[in-house]
Amino acid sequence: MTIELVPQVDDRLTPAERLEALCDPGSLTLLRTDVRSRRMGERAQAGDGVIAGSGRVDGRPVFCYAQDPSYLGGSLGEQHAASIVRVLRLAGRAGAPVVGFIESGGARMQEGLAALAGYASIFREHVALSGRIPQISVICGASAGGGSYSPALTDFVVMTEAATMFLTGPAVVREVMGEDVDAAALGGPKVHDRNGVAHFVARSDADAALLVRDLIDHLPSNAGQAAPVWRSAEPLVRDPGASVPEAEAKVYDVRDVVRGVVDGGRLLEWAPRWARNLVCGFARLEGKPVGIVANQPRYLGGVLDAESASKGARFVRTCNAFGLPLLVFVDTPGFMPGTKQERGGVIRHGAKLVHAFAEATVPKVTVVLRKAFGGAFIAMNARDLGADYAFAWPQATIGVMGAKQAVTIVRRRDIAAAEDPAAARDAYAEEYRDEHLTAAVAAAEGYVDEIVPPADTRRRLAEALRTLEGVAHPAHGVKNIPL
Repeated sequence: MTIELVPQVDDRLTPAERLEALCDPGSLTLLRTDVRSRRMGERAQAGDGVIAGSGRVDGRPVFCYAQDPSYLGGSLGEQHAASIVRVLRLAGRAGAPVVGFIESGGARMQEGLAALAGYASIFREHVALSGRIPQISVICGASAGGGSYSPALTDFVVMTEAATMFLTGPAVVREVMGEDVDAAALGGPKVHDRNGVAHFVARSDADAALLVRDLIDHLPSNAGQAAPVWRSAEPLVRDPGASVPEAEAKVYDVRDVVRGVVDGGRLLEWAPRWARNLVCGFARLEGKPVGIVANQPRYLGGVLDAESASKGARFVRTCNAFGLPLLVFVDTPGFMPGTKQERGGVIRHGAKLVHAFAEATVPKVTVVLRKAFGGAFIAMNARDLGADYAFAWPQATIGVMGAKQAVTIVRRRDIAAAEDPAAARDAYAEEYRDEHLTAAVAAAEGYVDEIVPPADTRRRLAEALRTLEGVAHPAHGVKNIPL
């Protein structure tokens, strides 16, 4: 069936155009639709408010659906839900990714409990497919109630700049809570890209479709297959250590280190505005997709806190679910201290990160760039937590805490008795550092496998992953529902 597409204004696409933008040209086949005459002319109209189809992304099968806000506000009724459930089940049987373009006012009031039951059926399918196939949601406009819950159960959430998500809209918030807030301030991308609900933000519908294509290219079609391999490309920066200051107190952008290691220097960053003291994203090493987890000294000195630990845990579990090796770049002074963190459950959230790394069965390789202290050293995939290889740069320091902090405890009396306590502390700190904290000490005691020069990091990481290519990974057994 040939469908004439009628573009919408303001960079917004029709439901059919969204699916066409996602799929390879000419590959989209609609599973359920009808064509209704409108004043604007012939256009693809969703069957009961949704279009479902299958197509290909760079030659690989994909299933997809798009809700139509022009039909009863994109609200979900019984038949609408049945179409989504059908495409989810087909994707599961075919072992192919599924992408939903979401724009819905929530459950259809006219259908009452039947609409709520429809959402429950969709939620159940999302959970059943968790960790089996990549599930991606693209929020294109206003999505309320179940239209927000459903995406949150998928692996990846993309929002356009025109999108909003909330469980209850501004009118209800105003009536119940007395808060006067508009849709963007309540649930726009500037809200959800900072709280971890949205993992990516795209300018327009077309940009979102291209971003999803890029994301799919980093993922396997299902948990039982390998991710696609591309031709290897040298990084744009030859020495990843060139941007790292020797002084531990000086900041830098850890993404510059990553760009000096991965193919083409290209990082598809995941949730870049949520917990910015931890960088997570997808890249390639020698053509093969990998997951990147890195402390970010540019924000909060790279310290771990409750939010960054939760972020890291979710990303590690996603990579593990889909068999992507993990490269971990460590430069952290420890966990954030203070009453705010303790009241916020930093212990519970930090345990999520420890749990995620410990349970992950994919290849895991860690590189300590500059410092790794305390519980954060363990939480960032220490060798004894399960890292297959643990490397360190020559200048790295590793231990329970920094040298100056340590000697104020272990040499407290000596410092207090000294004629110049400050000078004594510095001298004791240097002695403590040389005896306990250097990378050479960590390597000699077996806590680090090898000291690697920064310029040799890419080669050594690639070599490590090649030795781990035969590592068995249990397919179809790892859930990716948030902890």
